[in-house]
Amino acid sequence: MSGTAIAIIAAVVLVILGALVLFGASRRRDSQTLLSRETIKKDKSDSTFLEPGPTGRDVERAAQVAYREPGTAVEAVADTGDTSPVLYAPVDPEVLGVTRRQFFNRSMVTMMGVGLGGFGASMLAFLWPGKSVGFGSTVQVGTLENVFAQIDQGNQPLYVSEGRFYLSRYPADSITKADKVYGAELAGMKAGLVALYQKCVHLGCRVPFCTTSQWFECPCHGSQYNRVGEQKGGPAPRGLDRFAIDTSGGKVAVSTAAVIIGPPKGTNTTGQEAEGPHCITSAAHH
Repeated sequence: MSGTAIAIIAAVVLVILGALVLFGASRRRDSQTLLSRETIKKDKSDSTFLEPGPTGRDVERAAQVAYREPGTAVEAVADTGDTSPVLYAPVDPEVLGVTRRQFFNRSMVTMMGVGLGGFGASMLAFLWPGKSVGFGSTVQVGTLENVFAQIDQGNQPLYVSEGRFYLSRYPADSITKADKVYGAELAGMKAGLVALYQKCVHLGCRVPFCTTSQWFECPCHGSQYNRVGEQKGGPAPRGLDRFAIDTSGGKVAVSTAAVIIGPPKGTNTTGQEAEGPHCITSAAHH
């Protein structure tokens, strides 16, 4: 059984236990005597006045019976000289059937029950697995043609913040070499793209792209990677990690659910060298 399923069951059990506690508390409140527990405990005398009397429920029932079944005793009515008949106004049965104590008790239990129900529902909604979006799922970037246009227009890889990766062009004339090094990401390369995870494989800093050198250069410790994420310098132990790309139907979809480990240090399938000044000096050059 998964951890999510166990958490859902635990949340449901907590809600049920809370409801039982509320129900028990309301029952005890109705069964309490009219004298408080503190009063009975503090008085050590044998006075019969402090003996436990009728419960609140007994008093309420007696009042209801008195309303529904009036006594037979005749009470004298003062002679006011007014002999006109008095119209009978029946008592509302709902008002008659619910005392003030019952109303407040039931209101409190109802409100607390609604609160517990809302809490339980929010817990289930939080724990219930839903359709994931963004990093950790499959990110839909757009059409292949549009992605190529954005990369060429900016003369730099396209950064997709939703998935925390860069989309960079992969040259078609390097596929033969790539076929000997890469695996799951090779399908995207054959379509002309590579999806590179933004984190430096050295210590996890986000690696920006240097437009002058046309390399990825880490500002933290000087690790450098070429345009397709292969390690070129610095303390990085391998090339940038990457994601698998699906270009079915001419649309680019990048699966970020699994990170593909970058190529070994020394891999250079494209032969690209720095095309201008570096933004960050490689640690290997110090």
